[in-house]
Amino acid sequence: MPERAAPLIMPIYGTRPEAVKMAPLIALLREGPELDVFVTVTGQHREMLDQVNDLFGIAGDHDLNIHSPRQTLSAITAKALAGLSSLFATVRPDAVVVQGNTGTSTAAALAAFYEKIPVVHLEAGLRSGHRYSPFPEEINRKVTTQIASLHLAPTQSSRANLIREGVPDGEIVVTGNTVIDALHTVVKAPAAFTAPELRAAIRRDGPLLLVTTHRRENYGDAMSNVGRALRQLAAERPELRIVFPAHRSPVMREAMLPHLENLSNVTVVEPLDYREFTHLLAESTIVLTDSGGVQEEAPSLGKPVLVMRDSTERPEAVEAGTVKLIGTDRERIVKEVSQLLDDPDAYAEMSKAANPYGDGFAAPRCAAAIAEYLGVGSRMADFNHSVTE
Repeated sequence: MPERAAPLIMPIYGTRPEAVKMAPLIALLREGPELDVFVTVTGQHREMLDQVNDLFGIAGDHDLNIHSPRQTLSAITAKALAGLSSLFATVRPDAVVVQGNTGTSTAAALAAFYEKIPVVHLEAGLRSGHRYSPFPEEINRKVTTQIASLHLAPTQSSRANLIREGVPDGEIVVTGNTVIDALHTVVKAPAAFTAPELRAAIRRDGPLLLVTTHRRENYGDAMSNVGRALRQLAAERPELRIVFPAHRSPVMREAMLPHLENLSNVTVVEPLDYREFTHLLAESTIVLTDSGGVQEEAPSLGKPVLVMRDSTERPEAVEAGTVKLIGTDRERIVKEVSQLLDDPDAYAEMSKAANPYGDGFAAPRCAAAIAEYLGVGSRMADFNHSVTE
């Protein structure tokens, strides 16, 4: 490549959650003259990834397009490694940015390490303490930590995790989570629900239970239990509207969807684009999920979150009281949803808890930290949740 006037930063991502959290940072990096930006997508997700890029106006400079149906974790890693290694032979950035805990993030970090290219880890330091929960994300994060040179931790708790693992404090910047920046931007804009059945569900009276599930550790019996719990709730509470945007995973669909057939108050729709999803989140009464990102987004909108996992790498919202871990036992799911529907005090306690994940200014902190690392700027003060309350 020709000689550059500014350092080249390469954000690399491949899934919808990564795209949402990368988008505010990419927008800021592209605005300023301090850095050149070369956006690379792996295509680990395809349609859902493209929807987010379109929403935020991001055109990738390079697309590996590695997606294939029912692809294994090994295949994702191998294809991303090979594709990025070839790319680095022609485009050599001064640093790469990876996000979170996906196969893409770890493969990109490893590919960069092999070329001695520094790695910036966005959303660093989340830990559940259980190697198989979330799977494979817990180990993905830890591997990326060992490679990264700059750790953009969303919370003070994440910073503490990194320090316990031996990361020098000077390599850590506490930024807040960029997903809050993205949410604030998107939820302010008007949105129309495109699916007729979803529009009909929104128009009906009654509380709305929004359900999302996709985690690999819940494949099989656990997801079948969730399906049975939803069927029981639908039968016992005809006034309850249950809306389930079904993830593309065929394994999830095979486990869940048979239990949700022929239920008049259950609406199953295809995955929503991020704009529609945030507005559905705003319309909901309770959120039942195993998603990491939803644990961060829903509290910003005052929504109680019941998490169908036994552990979480995002303990801050559990401590704040807006998130509750309930696992995947059918009876427990029914009990916890019913309590929030029947007990106004329990509902108010969760819905009014403060969100510890950000103030909407995470992206500027991240951009400033990257600029300082590359010698063309200086960092901002760290995010401190206790100061913003």
